[in-house]
Amino acid sequence: MLAVFLAAAGCSSFDSASQRVAGLVTPYKVEVVQGNFVSREQVEALQPGMGRQQVRDILGTPLLASVFHADRWDYVFTLRRQGVEYQQRKLAVFFKGEVLDHVEADTMPTEAEFVSTLDNKRKNAKVPQLEASEEALKAATRPAAAAAPAATPAAVPQPAATAYPPLEPATR
Repeated sequence: MLAVFLAAAGCSSFDSASQRVAGLVTPYKVEVVQGNFVSREQVEALQPGMGRQQVRDILGTPLLASVFHADRWDYVFTLRRQGVEYQQRKLAVFFKGEVLDHVEADTMPTEAEFVSTLDNKRKNAKVPQLEASEEALKAATRPAAAAAPAATPAAVPQPAATAYPPLEPATR
């Protein structure tokens, strides 16, 4: 009887210890990103009278373009990450015929604000520069005259002609 009692007591203490250990371990939660991120800069670039293709060039393909509401495109963006506040933003673009009429949108973050919310591992991390300055663009693009001079055909040694065997025999 004593052995049964000790075995039962051991099982309950093992169970409570395993419950405490399981409570300490945080399960992995999948990062879910859905839709199109639309920045404040993109919304500000929209002007009434723009064509559908111009709007698509600025915002990308809409998440929802209904057959029943052909004059409305919806852009929805959601982001669910562990340790980051749930984000959801909506934007509706309305057309009259083939031209933009008006836009209804939540308050959109700038690109820099959005990037700063992505990296939750490093607090107070510096947001990378998202746009190249005029000096950086000039340094990256070299004029054709400044490139290395083209080699003349006489200066470049030509490899000897290589003869390859035929793929199929001449006669069968």
